[in-house]
Amino acid sequence: MSAPASTLPGLEEGASSLWSLAWQRFIADRLGVACAVIVALYLALAVASGLGLIASTWSLETGISYAPPGRPGAAVPNPSHPPAPETQAAETSAEDLGVPDPIGAELAEVKRSLAAAPPPPARATSLPLGGDKWGRDVLQKTIKGTQTSVLVGLSAALVAALIGTLFGAQAGYYGGRTDAFFNWLYSVFTSIPYLLLILAIAAVLNQKGTTTVVMILGLTGWTGIFRLVRAEYIKHKQREYVLAASAIGASDLSRMYVHILPNVSHVVLVQLSLHVVLFIKSEVILSFLGFGVGVDTVSWGSMINEAQSELLNGRWWQLAAATGAMAVLVTAFSLLTDSLRDALDPRLG
Repeated sequence: MSAPASTLPGLEEGASSLWSLAWQRFIADRLGVACAVIVALYLALAVASGLGLIASTWSLETGISYAPPGRPGAAVPNPSHPPAPETQAAETSAEDLGVPDPIGAELAEVKRSLAAAPPPPARATSLPLGGDKWGRDVLQKTIKGTQTSVLVGLSAALVAALIGTLFGAQAGYYGGRTDAFFNWLYSVFTSIPYLLLILAIAAVLNQKGTTTVVMILGLTGWTGIFRLVRAEYIKHKQREYVLAASAIGASDLSRMYVHILPNVSHVVLVQLSLHVVLFIKSEVILSFLGFGVGVDTVSWGSMINEAQSELLNGRWWQLAAATGAMAVLVTAFSLLTDSLRDALDPRLG
């Protein structure tokens, strides 16, 4: 009875050593660490923007229309502020002509409120990354767009990874009719081009919003994860450790998610990071085509959609800010995915 107890610490030590070796391989990859720092900075910007610590005034018109990029210039009066009302002596009212004015009292109240209201803040002639058509700061819009795009990418990837892992585990472990059903469902989704599929679902739903985009991408992007997880479960269900777990009376759920899943988790993690990149780009395409986030939300895709008309007038800064921010994040995430795959590959241990 003492032999099994003595083997448990060894198993735990071996399991922890695998993760320790993976961590050592990862930190030895300088490019991977640098990409992880970049991704962490983007995540920090998204969290800070979501909490309202930064870019909370992105919708305010702080500059003139199409303010060029550069150091904030001298402020000019807000053109939307109406001029001060003229004096009563210079006005000719309807009552002076002997005609009763039915709305005279209301007009007088409006004039008094306009005179008493403080003037709106002046607008800057230039902004750090320029301004858009309405004078909104492109830098703040880019940061706020980071929040939207990162939220959509991570949330949709988590939904897709959860669905793909559950379906793949069921199909690969049980086989038979269960495997045939999930393979049929997989064939239905993959027979339609991915971009056309998400556009068709978006057009049918006809509802904009971040939650809608997350559900569209998550419910259509699980197929690649399903295929890989299914293959791993077919391979691992005949391994000795799974047969030993079956011999001691472990249930099917225990063998699937307690014994096999930790051994295929590296595949899920790598696919999760790959789908984050894919869904960020998909959100940009959806927003560019008008099926993405709502008009009260800014994302990199909506910024690129706005910038297509600005390029005709030589105003390039909003397009450069959105595409530059997206390119840096997508590149860093892709290289980080490669580093994670190399670090988590047990064959390199």
